[in-house]
Amino acid sequence: MPNRDTDADAPEHIRWQGKFITARQRGRWEYVSRARGIRAAVILAITDADEVVLVEQYRVPLGRPCIELPAGLIGDHEGSAGEDPLTAAMRELEEETGYRADRMESLGEFWSSPGMVTESFTLLRAHGLSRVGPGGGTEGENITVHHVPRHAIPRFVAERRALGDAIDVKLLLLLAPAWLDGQID
Repeated sequence: MPNRDTDADAPEHIRWQGKFITARQRGRWEYVSRARGIRAAVILAITDADEVVLVEQYRVPLGRPCIELPAGLIGDHEGSAGEDPLTAAMRELEEETGYRADRMESLGEFWSSPGMVTESFTLLRAHGLSRVGPGGGTEGENITVHHVPRHAIPRFVAERRALGDAIDVKLLLLLAPAWLDGQID
């Protein structure tokens, strides 16, 4: 392996483990991972009206609401070990947004913050959306659903940032084209 870190072969030590995360150390590196090998499914859902379906949810670690793509954990329910990312994505999309997709397309696996967290997520594109409920998540999630015209994503993000909301890094997927074309600073 090229450029392998000198700590790569050091033994790994678990420093703390909770129900959902584990703090680990390998050599001088400290990082966290999801407990029990749980991963996440993140959904890119665009309506027939070319609106991106986003969610807003208060995030305790940030101390404020965060604007995000709909997402959820894979295999976090009792008896769901080995759950397929597409199955989890279908469930989470409906719970959080009230939309059902005819099909899900996997766009690949990505890592959130690879210098600090081992967590990966599968990015999925929802196709053939139909509204089947109000969304809002499961009890206690208090999710607000936003429908944002794709062309208005940069303005929406700027407005929400000005209100003090956090913006999930995965929204870079939607902001990058405008930045690369020089449409926003």
